[in-house]
Amino acid sequence: MIQRRTMDKHFLTRELIESGGIDALVARDAPTMRVLSEAERTASLKATLAARPAGDAWLFGYGSLIWNPTIDAVERRTARIIGWHRAFCLTTMVGRGSAANPGLVLGLDQGGDCTGVAFRLCEEKLEAELAILWRREMLSGAYIPRWLDLLDEAGERFGSAIAFTIDPAGLYYAGGLEPPDVVRRLATASGALGSAADYLFQTCKGLHEHGIPDPALDQLAASVLAAQAAETGK
Repeated sequence: MIQRRTMDKHFLTRELIESGGIDALVARDAPTMRVLSEAERTASLKATLAARPAGDAWLFGYGSLIWNPTIDAVERRTARIIGWHRAFCLTTMVGRGSAANPGLVLGLDQGGDCTGVAFRLCEEKLEAELAILWRREMLSGAYIPRWLDLLDEAGERFGSAIAFTIDPAGLYYAGGLEPPDVVRRLATASGALGSAADYLFQTCKGLHEHGIPDPALDQLAASVLAAQAAETGK
């Protein structure tokens, strides 16, 4: 298991999200960045709920939602989705990066499959919890929320979940970066919520704690650690 050199304390709390703190960070650190208005987020959430399949409402976590969900859930379990894979494909200039040195965070990009953690949401508090989630994930509209089938370890479907897939036409899509550029960004970028490297390391740790293997992510973490060590040794 990857051991990171340092651990950043993450400050992305439920209270910060509810108070509009993420929008305030954008206004301070990336004032030219366009964020969705509250009306746009509400419209997006309503459209997503209107397309909801029958059955319980789940949320699929594949990155920071695994280790810092910031929402209430009544059940969590390992799940796999088909047709999408976990990738560092979203540029961030706020939180885990800056305008001068943008970082990267995870998105679900097309192709392959992905194993993560599914959270079953309480029906009575569904809209309130999702409103918090939309303030967190639908900051700039870089993601397209979709309902995806959840599969258990036997490959059997057990429900449908909201998953935040990347918009490949979005302004901040970074799916075409070369591997050395991905490593450099993750090794060096940081922002108000911590470093891009710690985001990666925390995700690796969260996956291991849930018994979810991701050798590619572990290898990426090892490369980032090596890049940081090389920079320190100069």
